[in-house]
This record gives sequence, structure tokens and C-alpha cells, in this order.
Amino acid sequence: MTKNTASEQAEHTMKAISQDVLGEPDVLKEIEVPRPKPGVGQILVAVHAAGVNPTDWKHRGLGYFLGEPPFTLGWDVSGVVEAVGLGVSLFQPGDEVFGMLPYPYGVGSHAEYVTGPTRAFVPKPATLSHVEAGALPLVALTAWQALVDNAHVEAGQRVLVHAAAGGVGHVAVQIAKARGAYVIGTASAAKHDFVRGLGADEVIDYRTADFVKEARDIDVVLDPLGGDDRLRSLEVLRPGGILVSILPGNFGEVAERAAELGVRATDMLVEHDQAGMVAIAALAESGQLRVHVSDTYPLADAVKAHEEGETGRVTGKLVITVRP
Repeated sequence: MTKNTASEQAEHTMKAISQDVLGEPDVLKEIEVPRPKPGVGQILVAVHAAGVNPTDWKHRGLGYFLGEPPFTLGWDVSGVVEAVGLGVSLFQPGDEVFGMLPYPYGVGSHAEYVTGPTRAFVPKPATLSHVEAGALPLVALTAWQALVDNAHVEAGQRVLVHAAAGGVGHVAVQIAKARGAYVIGTASAAKHDFVRGLGADEVIDYRTADFVKEARDIDVVLDPLGGDDRLRSLEVLRPGGILVSILPGNFGEVAERAAELGVRATDMLVEHDQAGMVAIAALAESGQLRVHVSDTYPLADAVKAHEEGETGRVTGKLVITVRP
């Protein structure tokens, strides 16, 4: 192959992390695939950084909404617009953007390039690095949609955030505080200082204390855990309070118990949302919201990122870096 031919081929291909079967992290492989082109109302983004979320390894192992492979995972993305499709006026090549690809079927940011609808993205704040911006979208939109769109958190309300040191949790603490709430978080003792540093007013050690006894008269509970903790969380709500679970499914028992207690409960899945991203970008730019990146991995080390994520011990977020 001549140099020119190799160069021409490189312009039309890209590296991506793909899998042919469901399974453990080692099913992930770096492969070369055709570079996508933006369709009508889409932009092509040269990916600089892409967050890794629990939904990534759950889909890798079980398929969930995506079904059987092959597929490339990744919903978070921060990068630079490479090209725009027909009808796009909001962005031009060279613009720095970040956002979340439409969940769940708009997946594919663990690659050198990705396409997505224009309104899944907003301008990246200059105050954020691509790594920070690539870590934020999915967890921040999840927290925003749970606390603001569903629970309508207001100043003076009491908010309980479970797993407050995790990806969604550590962002949710800050969003609730930015809206003037009194925030209680649950976390292991080793992470209490971290959670307090986010602005939490109280932190409960879930390993040694019963949050049902420690947290009372709560207006809003954010549940990223599911299981028995979700059901028991209803007991801490004041009359009319609401539990928002970000793990939908098998919700009948929770809804019935909520009705018995005179409280509300709902479950949700995150959606791409330009208005939400605008609000998130503003909070980040003002310094009211910061993302904690626990570690970064180059694209070729996606397996290691998944292995680390599945330990369940990550504080904040993991990020795959694609470009400097």
C-alpha cells in the first residue's frame, strides 16, 4: 500500500471499541471501522474524551436495550465539530461541544469520531477541559432530570442522595445545593470528606448507620441503587414527598407502598436534552458544579476502564481519552 493510499484510507476510517459477543470486559476490542458521516440535522464530532458509566458495562455484559452485538458503547462525548449535516445552523466545524448521545440507541462515543443530532450538544465551557466535559453529560442530565424536571427541588427542601460519592450522586449533591436545598448524602466513611466537600450538609455512613433512622422529613430522595434501599427510602419521606429512581422497572411494589404512605414515587431513564445541557454548562461555568474524574484511560485501554468501573469503588467518574 502506498503512502497516499494509506493516507486516503485513514481519512475514511477510525478506531473504535467494539464487541462481537456479550460478556466480561475482555470482549472489548479496538477495531478499525468506516468513519461516519453526519446525516440531516446531525454533526460529526472528533471525540476528545468520553465518559464511562455503569450503563456501559451493563450493556456490555447483558445487552439490555441494545440487544446483541456488534456495537460500540459510550454516550458521553466532548470534542470538536468536524463536519455538519444538511440543515445544521447551530454549530460549525471547529466548535468545541459536549453532550450526551440519545439514550439508549444513539450510542457510540468510545471511538475517534461520532455522529449525533445537533440538539444533543451544547458549546463546551472554556473553563472545562475535554476530560471534565466528557465526564459530565450522562450523570449530570440524569441528576438534573431527576431533581429538577421530576422532583422540582426548591430552596429549603431536604434532599437525600444515595451513593453520594458516585457518578450521578456527586453531581446530584451539587445540583441540589445550587437550588438551595439541604442535602444529606449516603456514602462509606472513607468518602465522607469528599461528599462534604461537594456541599452536603450531612453524610450518613450506610455501612454502620440506618439511613431510615438518620434521615427524616425528607422532601426528595434520589435513588440510584434500587432493591430494598429503594423501598425503605419511602419511609423517610414527609407526606407528599417524592422518590425518584433512576433504575426503572419492577416498580409496582414501590408505587403501592408509596400510595400507602401518602408519598410519591417515580422511575425514569435519562434523555438527551439540550435545555438541560445548557443549564448544566451554566452551573459548571459558574463554579457551582464540578465533576470529579477518578481516572482516565486511553481508548485502547477501554477494558481496564470497564474493569475499574465494575469494582463499584469509583469516586466520581472514569473517562476514556481519545485525543490530547
